[in-house]
Amino acid sequence: MDSLDPAAPPIMVTPARHPPRVWKFWGTTLWGLFIFIMLFAGQLVVVGWFVLRQEGPFDLADAIQVVGGGLTISLSVIMGLPAALGAIWIATRLSRTPFAEYLALRWPSWRQLAIGIFAWVVLVASFDLLSRALGREVAPGFMVDVLKSASADGALWLLIVAFCVAAPISEEFFARGFLYRGWSESFLKVPGAILLSSLVWTGLHMQYDWFFFGQVFSIGVLFGWLRYRSNSTWLTVVLHGLNNLAATLQSIWLAASA
Repeated sequence: MDSLDPAAPPIMVTPARHPPRVWKFWGTTLWGLFIFIMLFAGQLVVVGWFVLRQEGPFDLADAIQVVGGGLTISLSVIMGLPAALGAIWIATRLSRTPFAEYLALRWPSWRQLAIGIFAWVVLVASFDLLSRALGREVAPGFMVDVLKSASADGALWLLIVAFCVAAPISEEFFARGFLYRGWSESFLKVPGAILLSSLVWTGLHMQYDWFFFGQVFSIGVLFGWLRYRSNSTWLTVVLHGLNNLAATLQSIWLAASA
């Protein structure tokens, strides 16, 4: 036996002093609060800069108009991305688990992508039909107003980048990446993690009314389920981007026909 041969001593494997781990419920919750604060702070820097650069005496009405402008919103969403990524990197770094592994940054198969797109189209179309049946606008007025403002500022392309690239990455890395990963391995299990992360994600969209809140939450639950089935956060990033692109194009069409 090799273990008894002095010329071939057994290989001793020293266990890792600090093995990788996943933050559970409270760790994920507290780190999630930190990530949200950093995301908000990154956006607030842009808002503060636009407000402070106004000439003349401070006027609240003008400040509100600037904050709600398309250019301000576009840049604030874009600046929130590096702030959120930095905060998530710190949390995963301290867990000693690689960033991509922790967030399940794996590219989905074409079959998974096709299933995701089909499910998303059915869900969104159902809400559009329900919205028309209730006599409601199919697109929130907030989107139309922001698009008009961005067009007036010559920043429509920047708004598309913000809504269709920056927002999907930062929000999906946060909700379906970080929050879902930790909560799904806690007492909440997968169903609780899907529901709670969807609620948190819905809370990031305070600009909408109750109907669109329900739509956002439903999309969040679908994305959470797809994240679970595919084990890929990139899948939900792509679907989130497609959803925002469709909403943006729809709002552009509505704004042009108004």
